[in-house]
Amino acid sequence: MLGFNLYNIQLNKGDYYSAKADSLTSWASSSYSTRGDIYLTDNGGNEIAAAINRYYPQIYAVPKDIISPTSTAADLDNVLGATNLPSNLVQILSNKKSLYSILISRAAQDQENAINNAKIMGVYVNDNIIGRYYPLGTLASQVVGYVSKDNPRNGVYGVENYYNSALNGPSTGVASTGQDIHLTIDRNIQSQAEYLLEEAVQQHKASGGTFVVEDPSTGAILALANIPNFDPNSYWQYPIQSFGNPAVQSIFEPGSIMKPITMAAALDAGAVQSSTEYYDSGKLVLNGHTILDWDHKAHGWTDMTTVIADSLNIGAAFVENKLGDAAFMKYLNAFGFDVKTGIDLPGEVVGSLHQLTRNQTQPIDWATASFGQGVSATPIRMLEAISGIANHGIMMQPHIDADEKPKEVRRVVSVTAAEETAVMMEHDVMHGKLAEISGYTVAGKSGTAQVPNLKTGGYTNQVIDSYIGFAPALNPKFVALIVLYKPAGAPLSGIVVPYWQQLASFMLNYYNVPPDNASSTQP
Repeated sequence: MLGFNLYNIQLNKGDYYSAKADSLTSWASSSYSTRGDIYLTDNGGNEIAAAINRYYPQIYAVPKDIISPTSTAADLDNVLGATNLPSNLVQILSNKKSLYSILISRAAQDQENAINNAKIMGVYVNDNIIGRYYPLGTLASQVVGYVSKDNPRNGVYGVENYYNSALNGPSTGVASTGQDIHLTIDRNIQSQAEYLLEEAVQQHKASGGTFVVEDPSTGAILALANIPNFDPNSYWQYPIQSFGNPAVQSIFEPGSIMKPITMAAALDAGAVQSSTEYYDSGKLVLNGHTILDWDHKAHGWTDMTTVIADSLNIGAAFVENKLGDAAFMKYLNAFGFDVKTGIDLPGEVVGSLHQLTRNQTQPIDWATASFGQGVSATPIRMLEAISGIANHGIMMQPHIDADEKPKEVRRVVSVTAAEETAVMMEHDVMHGKLAEISGYTVAGKSGTAQVPNLKTGGYTNQVIDSYIGFAPALNPKFVALIVLYKPAGAPLSGIVVPYWQQLASFMLNYYNVPPDNASSTQP
């Protein structure tokens, strides 16, 4: 009997088992070298699994065992539903040359139970297939990325891609375990950021949004949220546009959130002081183009603090002119606008300073760049630049690997220039009121930028609204940036401030940061 069984397996069914083994080769390799896990954290230092390995049932067919492909296909439709099966199911089941055909590579538990109960001849379940599972679903999906369901050693997008080799472990031919990756992303801050961002996108009918939070003293990214997002457990059901990470892979003209950079540079160079005044006549004509302030008003004699507090375009152009074009470019390079931040995520891009580096630049080019038009940056670059101001003039390397040590990039401005700029941004908050948090000093700046028309030149009627800020103003626990892409009606940037304020309030409470502004505490 043993001899007959061996003969039957080796000769009569040898082709079947060989084909089955070949189809499972990639899956077997994943169990041979177990992929490392990915973890988020929280304020208590607890690890929260974001990507782990688990067994998935696999439903497959053996066409040689199927008498009637049409009847079998109809039975499968009744049991599993046609939408869950290959569109050419009858053709697959009719192909007698295919000895082993996968119908559902990752079956749900109810699908496995249904097939086991139906007992359809020629259709079976293999429940020893290792695949990737994402317990948090859509949370931080663009940060985590996903692993291809067809190749369990191929990380696609996010951390799964950037740290793919470390997660897979050494390819030595010996069973091994890949490295676990612990992220700086705080699960609770990330969850709150995504909730508020989705609310902002829906309420203002925007095409999408980004919310990024960083500890400016270390460069650790505490939250990185994008809408739209996706569920990596079923990534194949989402459009490819959902997988990209706009925080590091999209550029935008930052608008007025660039003004603190211009001001910090001029203060550092000694080109202006907080008390320096200029006369704002309501318009500035350069090279045949007219620059207006956002309110289309004349503001008369105005000091530098008011330039930031009232977000005056003409004032920013005055500051850049006092600083000088060459010095302004030097500071833009110091703040890193010409290079990538180096964050440990794939696909980072660099914004453009082409308007300022092309041949025959004109005064209008430098003036508009001073308030964030005509130049572009990624959200992560803007976060880094303002973090340099928040961190008393020192810019840190952004990172999401919690095991990476904080790395200082360079000093961008002096302590004095950074703190004077922070105080000006604090006045902006006191002037606008929306970002105020009772008991705390808050430094912030809003921005509204028109969306360029890439076909005809100039600008469209659509805008990108943003707000960036930190708290407490002179000893910040965090810097946060929210960006809303193309909100309906092209409103001013004030629409995003309440969402920023809610996240900032949450974080100050979350970290138990003691109040630093008794004068603003409400009874």
